[in-house]
Amino acid sequence: MKPTALIAEDEPLLAADLRQTLQRMWPGLDIVATVGDGLQAVTQALALQPTLVFLDIRMPGCSGLEAASALAEDWPQGPGAAPFPLLVFVTAYADHALAAFEAQAADYLVKPLDPARLAASVHRLQTRLAERETAAPAPAQVLDAAVAQLRALIATQTATQPAGAGAPPAPRLEVIQAQTGSVVHFVPVDEVIYFEAADKYVRVVTAAREHLIRQSLRELLPQLDPARFWQVHRGTVVQARCIVQARREESGKVTLTLRGRPETVTASRLHAHLFKGL
Repeated sequence: MKPTALIAEDEPLLAADLRQTLQRMWPGLDIVATVGDGLQAVTQALALQPTLVFLDIRMPGCSGLEAASALAEDWPQGPGAAPFPLLVFVTAYADHALAAFEAQAADYLVKPLDPARLAASVHRLQTRLAERETAAPAPAQVLDAAVAQLRALIATQTATQPAGAGAPPAPRLEVIQAQTGSVVHFVPVDEVIYFEAADKYVRVVTAAREHLIRQSLRELLPQLDPARFWQVHRGTVVQARCIVQARREESGKVTLTLRGRPETVTASRLHAHLFKGL
């Protein structure tokens, strides 16, 4: 089948240059979409299921790594599903971080793009696609391998990020103030069973009731103790002591039964490694 590609790059000139150069170097490649932010990248990639995805690391909405994580969590499986795409990250990171991308991504490109380096990347990608066709791995196997690589890449990038390295840690939340009309509810963090992202809000779920706070999950996470509150999905954080049972599904996801709540919560493939028996 003819390979397809999606480009996610928020700098229009760079996106246009990458598109034109790829079309010249790889005439058989069909570029099915060019988008300017991480959220569009996820939406369009899930809809179009391209063979390759070029992801700028720093984009509005969500970063390239966050977009890749979202794709790994939501990529369709089952009959007719396409294999998970090869990921190429476009980075402006310093040299100390590039080894992680080289090890865990299909390839990486550094801004400003160098034509010789892009030509080498095209050759590498063509070789990877030919090997994939020869080996003919199942889509689930391709996705599992990509999830493992992404997990390692995220861990490495988190450990090597220089920004804020000397900054003091955010103070831990003890009480959440959730306003409903003219009333402010004081919710002890220890009573929260899970947090769930909901558009511009976060649902704060306890055994007794739910609250909405106007704060993003990204802003809330640094204020939570990671030993107590586990991120099990890009939009869900669960208090570990409230997990009663974890059941692994055939899709690779994990369904969590929670103490004090009738509903279940899903842990994505990217975070399923948290739930292993001793």
